[in-house]
Amino acid sequence: SSPAINLAPSVLQLCLIFGRWCKTEWDEIGCWLRAEAGQVVNLSCSEVFQHFSSNQGFVYRNCTADGWSEMYPTYEDACHFSDDSESESETSYLHTFRQVYTVGYATSLITLLTAIVVFSGFRKFRCTRNYIHINLFSSFVLRASAVFIKDAVLFADETLDHCSVSTAGCKSAVAFFQFSILANYFWLLVEGMYLQTLLALTFVSQRKYFWWYILIGWGLPSMVLILWVLTRFLYDDRGCWDDNDNVGIWWIIKGPITGSLLVNIVIFINVIRILVQKLKSSAMAGNSDAGHFMRLAKSTLFLIPLFGMHYTVFAFLPENTGVAARLYIELGLGSFQGFVVALLYCFMNGEVQAELRKWLWRCHNPNLTPAKRSITQVSIRTHGGLGLPSSSANISAV
Repeated sequence: SSPAINLAPSVLQLCLIFGRWCKTEWDEIGCWLRAEAGQVVNLSCSEVFQHFSSNQGFVYRNCTADGWSEMYPTYEDACHFSDDSESESETSYLHTFRQVYTVGYATSLITLLTAIVVFSGFRKFRCTRNYIHINLFSSFVLRASAVFIKDAVLFADETLDHCSVSTAGCKSAVAFFQFSILANYFWLLVEGMYLQTLLALTFVSQRKYFWWYILIGWGLPSMVLILWVLTRFLYDDRGCWDDNDNVGIWWIIKGPITGSLLVNIVIFINVIRILVQKLKSSAMAGNSDAGHFMRLAKSTLFLIPLFGMHYTVFAFLPENTGVAARLYIELGLGSFQGFVVALLYCFMNGEVQAELRKWLWRCHNPNLTPAKRSITQVSIRTHGGLGLPSSSANISAV
């Protein structure tokens, strides 16, 4: 009987060990995924503190029959975060950085919506070129809106368990965010394609290509997103789909973006080549002046925000490379990109400025009839331009 008594506890322990699991747990810093009793699980410091530390230290927890053990070593010891003040500075940094890109996207959103109203409201601006600009502006609007929605859904509640949250709402927010990113890149590509076609094929009507541009700008991102959602749902339905752990699935999104950037780089180089050729031919014709160089430089500067060339810095690198610099470029500077594009292609456009001045003048002079309005304008121009007496100017105007 004695051996049986001594053997019973060990069998019971084995049953407990092999029949028990440690549930997925969020410790307010890291996520410990479900594990079998008897396993030792580790988290890398570079995963937990990815924005602040490249240290490859690890923290460990044992999964026992009674649940998770205490962590060893602590985050402070393993990841070289020695005191609370440093942790507070990191939190303050993230909060400040979030405020910066929030201001950037809000500024872009207001400016872009205003630019869309200007291009849509004036009949003079209704042409293929401006229709493409409106779609580009709309993609930037979607991108800014998606950032705000994603932040509100995922990060508004600081007590949220980011380890176990997996709702249709948060997945939809992330999917909408991915779609807006894809659409933004593809409309940048469309702008590049349109500009190259405009320079290379001067006498070809662009209107017949417009629906192809629509298909590229909105259709291709929709197809890519549907493929990504289905793949994620069937093979990696974890959390809110906001992680990039599965590299193969992530390349469904990253691949088309990288491809569009490569094509835009080729277009960028070709457009510069075409501009240089036009400059040389103009110089050979004896029309060379400093204005040509200024126009070439201006076109080049316009192409930089247009093609999103700054994104190419990190497009071909692994996701964990240069995380801090990536945050500055893609969120900090990128949040103001919509504002810059609206400024360059709408509010700094001479035709737009002239039309807005006319509209403001009509608003301040609502009682003038069209005939009186034209006579007054011609009178003012004649008086100011020729320096004639007021009576001569009025006679001339009539």
